[in-house]
Amino acid sequence: MNEKQLVIFIDSGDTLIDETSEVYVEGELVKEAEFIPGAVETIKTLKTRGYKIIMVADGLRQSFINVHKHQHDMYDYYDGHIYSEDIGVYKPDAKMFKAALEAADLTEDDVHRVVMVGNNIERDIKGANDMNMTSIHIDWSKRYRQEPKDDSEIPDYFIENPIELIDLVEKLNSQLEA
Repeated sequence: MNEKQLVIFIDSGDTLIDETSEVYVEGELVKEAEFIPGAVETIKTLKTRGYKIIMVADGLRQSFINVHKHQHDMYDYYDGHIYSEDIGVYKPDAKMFKAALEAADLTEDDVHRVVMVGNNIERDIKGANDMNMTSIHIDWSKRYRQEPKDDSEIPDYFIENPIELIDLVEKLNSQLEA
């Protein structure tokens, strides 16, 4: 398995996990939740093809451990885990994306190699765009505002389902290698 040049930063809620399926223990702590159809296959396929995948998500560390590790045994498919609880800010704050770069052993000079995949244009897309990363909006859920307020919230690419990410990532990686 050859490691690819392109690195994937990916959100969790309504990008991989169906937020409507979340079961809370107390306050914001999520006990369990279900993956969006195709999301598990997408992550496993990208990982077996050699892509480095960093989860960049807003929320409590234990929520992601409960769902991705204990419930679904997917935690180790990610090469790093960046959570707003640990960093002390929420996306689109650059600290989240800088921490993800560090977790991927990259610097800000490597942002041309990074795609950020997320469902929230205010957080995921704006944050990626502000860092000059390639932004991919997954339009699986209409829970959040879909219309950009300004150019900083306009994604570079749109997908509707997680499975579409596989071909898009392969295409973007081949453009890096060309």
